[in-house]
Amino acid sequence: MNKIFEKGGKLYWLHSTVDAFDTFLAVPGTVTKKGAHVRDAVDLKRIIILALIAVIPAALFGMWNIGYQHGLAIGDTSINIFDNWWYGFLRVLPLYVVAYAVGLIIEFGTAQIRGEEVNEGFLMTGFLIPLIVPVDTPLWMLAIAVAFATIFGKEVFGGTGMNIWNPALLTRAFLFFSYPNSMSGSSTWIHVKAGEQLVDGFTGATPLALDGAAQYSTSVWSEFLGTIPGSVGETSTLCILLGAILLIWTGVASWKIMLSSVAGALFVGFLGDIAGVSAVPCWEQLILGGFAFGTVFMATDPVTSAQTECGNGIYGFLIGALCITVRLFNPGYAEGMMLAILLANTFAPLIDHCVTSAHISRKNNKINVA
Repeated sequence: MNKIFEKGGKLYWLHSTVDAFDTFLAVPGTVTKKGAHVRDAVDLKRIIILALIAVIPAALFGMWNIGYQHGLAIGDTSINIFDNWWYGFLRVLPLYVVAYAVGLIIEFGTAQIRGEEVNEGFLMTGFLIPLIVPVDTPLWMLAIAVAFATIFGKEVFGGTGMNIWNPALLTRAFLFFSYPNSMSGSSTWIHVKAGEQLVDGFTGATPLALDGAAQYSTSVWSEFLGTIPGSVGETSTLCILLGAILLIWTGVASWKIMLSSVAGALFVGFLGDIAGVSAVPCWEQLILGGFAFGTVFMATDPVTSAQTECGNGIYGFLIGALCITVRLFNPGYAEGMMLAILLANTFAPLIDHCVTSAHISRKNNKINVA
């Protein structure tokens, strides 16, 4: 970095901004001068990069699926891999431009005011937001939602690593509760063919069942592969599983959270099957809506999830159980994953506190007995 941007230089006030671009693809040259020295190849930048790589398959497939579903709506049943993907890419691109522009401006501005370095956290947040909101979300709505989530959901708590709730999900929640007439409960979007016209809209966590819309397959294989209507990143369970394998293999995400979330969903879903309140088998709930995407990429956020090992299991189980509970008993909101994760984020510190207190209590009892 040029010395004029370093401490004592004329443009030191731009240090954080210049440093962010200077170290975007390179490891900073700073080293510790005193105290304990920990050697570890894993830092925030590497975690973010691995997480981005993991979500890319779901994003690319989702873009193709937008074009594919549009083709079905107009009567074109051909695959057209590149043409479908290009159509979806052009629909999603404006969302990415707005999400990154608004979020990064706030991130850079806040870092400049505080005199701190710009963290890489929003690179992941900005990539996730367009994948979980309806693809036809008005851009001005998205800009307001991103600004709200970044400022009040992240920066007021101290920035990356200090936030309580997942910023991407907070963006989605802001849109859902502030503009309910423009949002769908499950982030689902597709042009449905009604006669000779195309109309927007269908929402639901269960398989689609529309009169006059038989061109949309609702087979289990279609649901698993992802060739069904839905938000960009959430349709393909197969691609999401590929990302999950990478996250677990590299240690970036907790497999305990993923496994316990699935267990919680199956438990409540099984009870629903026995009680006859669910039209969908409990195992099929796992490949519908945003469950898989939320479990792999949202629930495992290392900042907003539980930090203890036992807490991870409780936290994940709570998410899965709440998601299916909302799906089964709240007809006004067909999805459930967004609210389940945000609620679990809220209780994550309490879960860790209870787990830690119980552990200390057991230790003290053993000491007293001895």
